[in-house]
Amino acid sequence: MNIQIFGKSKCFDTKKAERYFKERGVKYQFIDVATYGMSKGEYTNVKQAVGGFLPLIDEKSKEYENCFMKFISDEDKEEKLLEHPKLFKTPIVRNGKKATIGYQPDVWKQWE
Repeated sequence: MNIQIFGKSKCFDTKKAERYFKERGVKYQFIDVATYGMSKGEYTNVKQAVGGFLPLIDEKSKEYENCFMKFISDEDKEEKLLEHPKLFKTPIVRNGKKATIGYQPDVWKQWE
């Protein structure tokens, strides 16, 4: 397994995801998505794995309101998501071509 956790340092679900893999002795790479964002390749793989970019947007974040995401078209939303990485819903856990959004230990167990 090659696990990457894209999360935010103050996100409780991100901390739970890290704890899940630590307890099982699975090495992972943590990337602070709010600070560093995602590379184009990572973003493309995650987007394909979760069925598009809309599930990746955190509609409850302050950044969602600050960017007026309710009022823009879907094409513009994807562009805003890449420009403002704080819009990502976290944690995004990636294992090669597979990915999950949020805390999903049932799916991660199948990866082991």
